Parts: sequence; C-alpha cells; structure tokens
Amino acid sequence: MSPVTAEFDLAVVGAGLMGAATAWAATRRGLSVAVLEQFGAGHDRGSSHGSARIVRRAYPDPVYLRMTGRAMELWRELETDAGTRLLRTVGGIDHGPLRDPERLADALATAAVPHELLPPEEAALRWPGLRFDGPVLFHREAGTVDAAGAVAAFLERAGVREADIRYHTAVRRIVPLGELGTSGASGASGASGASGAEAVRLETAEGATLTARRAVFAAGAWAADLLGGLVPLPELTVSQQQIFHFPRRDPVADPWPVVVHKDALNTYSLPGGRDGGPHDGRKIAEHNAGGPTTAGTRDGRVDPAARDRITAYVRDWLPGLVPEPFNEATCLYTSTANDDFVLDRFGPLVVCSPCSGHGAKFAPLIGEMATDLALGGAPPEPRFTLAAHLAQVGRTVAAQWPV
Repeated sequence: MSPVTAEFDLAVVGAGLMGAATAWAATRRGLSVAVLEQFGAGHDRGSSHGSARIVRRAYPDPVYLRMTGRAMELWRELETDAGTRLLRTVGGIDHGPLRDPERLADALATAAVPHELLPPEEAALRWPGLRFDGPVLFHREAGTVDAAGAVAAFLERAGVREADIRYHTAVRRIVPLGELGTSGASGASGASGASGAEAVRLETAEGATLTARRAVFAAGAWAADLLGGLVPLPELTVSQQQIFHFPRRDPVADPWPVVVHKDALNTYSLPGGRDGGPHDGRKIAEHNAGGPTTAGTRDGRVDPAARDRITAYVRDWLPGLVPEPFNEATCLYTSTANDDFVLDRFGPLVVCSPCSGHGAKFAPLIGEMATDLALGGAPPEPRFTLAAHLAQVGRTVAAQWPV
C-alpha cells in the first residue's frame, strides 16, 4: 500500500475543554493541527460551557491527587500564554461523613499539600453562613476556573500557532488509512501496536474530507456515536445534570471557598462567576444525580424535583444564601462505570476522556496526555486504558483493527 500524505499531524474532534486543551498542547509542540467542532464557538450543548468549574487538590486517590498538581501548573502556564486570568483561588472545603475529611487530610499530608482539619465550630466561625456538623478539611490551593474562558483561551493560542479551527463541522465518517497494525497483543492497551497505522481520513457532514497522522476524539457525550464499531469502548453513560444559582444574603462579603459536601446529598458549591450575576451568586448542584439521556435526545429542562432538593439543601446547610434560585441550567456528564477517565490510543485514534463529571480541573493536563498518545507515547495511567475499563466487564480489546 502506498504511503498516505497527511494534511495535518493531528486532527482534534470536539472543541470543548479537552479538545481545545489538546489543540493548545499540540501546537505548543509545533504540530500542525485541525480542530473540528460540530457546533458554533462557545456552544452550550455539551459539558464545557459556563463561567465556573471547581479546581482543587483534595482527592483520596493518589493518582488523581498527583495529577491535580501538574494540572494547576499548566493552568497557570495557559494564563501566562493567553495573558488572561482564568483561575480564582478561594480555597476548598470538604465535609460530611461520606466525604471522609480525615481520609482526605491523610492523602494531602502524604502528598505534602498544605491543609487544615478543623472542628465544625471553628469552621462555622471562619465562614459565617455555612453550617457544619463534623470535621472540615480546608486547603488553600482550590477555587474555580472559567470554563468558557478557558476554551476560548486554548483555541485562541492554538490559532495563533496556526491551528485550523473549523466550527459547524460535524464528522460523519472515520476511515483509517495505510497499513494497520495490531491494537496491543498484550491486551494492556490499544496503543502498544498502533504505530503501523499511517493516517486517518475524516469525512464531514458537509462533504469535506481531511487526513491526519492521528486523530484525537474529545467528543464527550458524542464519543460512542462517533467511535462505536471502530474502537472497543467501555460502556459510557450520558446523564443530564441540574445546576442552580442562589443569591448571597451579604453580597459584599468575601466569597466562600468551593465546597464539596457528601451526606444525604452529594453536593458541590462554588462562586458562580459571570453566571452568578453582578453579586457573585453561588452555583450549587448535586454530583452525578441526573437521569440518563443521550447527546441527541437531552431535553435541556431542569427537573423540578432536583430544584426542590437543592433549595431544601440550601435552607438547611447554607443559611448565608437566599433559598430561591435565580438562575438554572443543565449540562451533560459522560461517565464510565468506575468514574476513571478514558485516555488511550487504538490504531491512529486517540480516545480522550470521557471525564465522569470531574475532569474540567484537569483539562490542560489531559490535553498534554492526549498529545503524548498521538505522538506514540504510552498511556499515561494503566487504569485509563481501554483494556482496563473493558476488563471490568469481562471484555477484551480486539487483537486487530475491526474490518
């Protein structure tokens, strides 16, 4: 078979946080990059819109805890590169018996991350308007990142480095080209034997085509639609989450830290950024409480029962807020069975995420990892491979590229 001439070193499908971060990382290494996004710039159809996502160091799992440190460094590199502020450091609180603050404190101590473990009375004095009934973990290296601003910054800097960014360009067919190697005879990863695949052709809904040496798929809730039948994906569950903003009773007071509280409800709250209005209203939601849906059939409607649950939660646990939401929205989670990320390569195709509702804080690092995979590197973490996910349900990675 004659060699295939690729137009680009890398094609990135999806221009949300992970795809945009991959374009930034790849162009920083001098790769020629095309970004294909089926919707317009800054759309709200997926998981990357809005003005505030939590960034934090507090993870009980050492793999993710280690990753948060490098991700924080890369966020600051992006701010310097783009000349814009994206991070807002307000500190982070974790509490509730099912959150296990003592275990988190042990993990942070092992990683030498500064933190405090406070009794509930001291925490209530430090943050009036919040209520606690058990130990409270606080660490300073936490806050929010402007999600929509980050997408724009990643893509603007990639564009300066000559990335070809194409909006309203939906990929409809993926065709691997060249001599295709095995996809990891050991079963450990789709990447181990992928170097034989010379290129991939992407065909769009508009009838255009492009070829690239590798393609990164950061398509979130659309991943299974695009890659099903081509890549042995684990089961991915798409759900529609509900988000609410509540006004502060004292809008001139200092902002509270971001809060993760796991008790009867599994909730998180944070300063709302632009979406919080001129008085910095608080963004609050349940983690992973939405019903199943698909990228194409989600209705975008807030569930009244979710609104009632969060309003009651605010009344009980956040007396410093007015318990009447003034803004609400939905977004999508795309989750694996164990909430681990999917980061692996199968032939010339890199599967990037899905992030199971906790990936935004890692976006610039995931972009680096996806670029490493595209350049022939090993998977960044064995747990994130296709084989590891499929092993949980007794499936194996196909030995050869599917016909």
